[in-house]
Amino acid sequence: MHSTHSPSQIHLPQTTEPRNPGMALDLDWVMRATANRSAIERRAATLPGRRSVKKDFQAAWLCRAISCIDLTTLAGDDTAGRVGRLCAKARQPVRADLLDALGMGGLTVGAVCVYHDMIAPAVTALEGSGIPVAAVSTGFPAGLSPFHLRVAEIGESVTAGAAEIDIVISRRHVLTGNWQALYDETRAFRAACGEAHVKAILATGELGTLQNVARASLVCMMAGADFIKTSTGKESVNATLPVSLVMIRAIRDYHDATGYRVGYKPAGGISKAKDALNYLALIKEELGDRWLRPDLFRFGASSLLGDIERQLEHHVTGAYSAGWRHAMA
Repeated sequence: MHSTHSPSQIHLPQTTEPRNPGMALDLDWVMRATANRSAIERRAATLPGRRSVKKDFQAAWLCRAISCIDLTTLAGDDTAGRVGRLCAKARQPVRADLLDALGMGGLTVGAVCVYHDMIAPAVTALEGSGIPVAAVSTGFPAGLSPFHLRVAEIGESVTAGAAEIDIVISRRHVLTGNWQALYDETRAFRAACGEAHVKAILATGELGTLQNVARASLVCMMAGADFIKTSTGKESVNATLPVSLVMIRAIRDYHDATGYRVGYKPAGGISKAKDALNYLALIKEELGDRWLRPDLFRFGASSLLGDIERQLEHHVTGAYSAGWRHAMA
């Protein structure tokens, strides 16, 4: 991965990408999608060794990673106070003195992601910041509540102020090869979202095979998903580089065929700055620089920001600080 920009030269304009309208379900295309696991795993395994960035370039890429984080809290003991503190961190993700040293004033995260009941306090806390609120929906994380309630939940969250809806698909449709049912479900969720953007969570750790991941990715994009996302973060296996490779190549194929760019969100298990760099390198190599912006790429993470902040402090001061000095909330 190469960079020609120092941290002070990075700018993140809010570009407007034409929204993916979806298309008719093309089962021939879906069934042609395959995945060579051994080749995919070899490709993913070579990435960390081949791509590394140092010093100013690493700091620049880590600041870019921060701008693409969906800062997330999805806990049963969430409170308005906790969400408010998380939103304060979203507005000011890194200590002001470090940002000043890096020339990165104004840096914020990509979004704050919460459960439905926490949308209102998040919207209030983020007012005027330009940071959108994302809400998990449709019976998250299992997606097994009655269909009409899942659709209604989307509507309630949009009304409450969520600009993005992270929906969960019914894994059984993938496992049984019922692609029409998956398409119809996702299409209905997209319609219920209205102007809010749809991030379709595939729960890849529960889909059985990489081939299923490839096919589910295509079906969700055909149904109009604005993003496809690896995981809820609640599965035993969440985001991995091999799964990411399969999903972003499906995104590339979809863009080649339709002209529409769909976003990508790895989520769950990404907690270290070096992991974030690997994902950014993969996106750059497979999709190109256009996808390295928050309107097309997000990390679903809660602890990643703390480690990135520690690395940036080391870059500025030459010393590592204790992790507890970079609490999220």
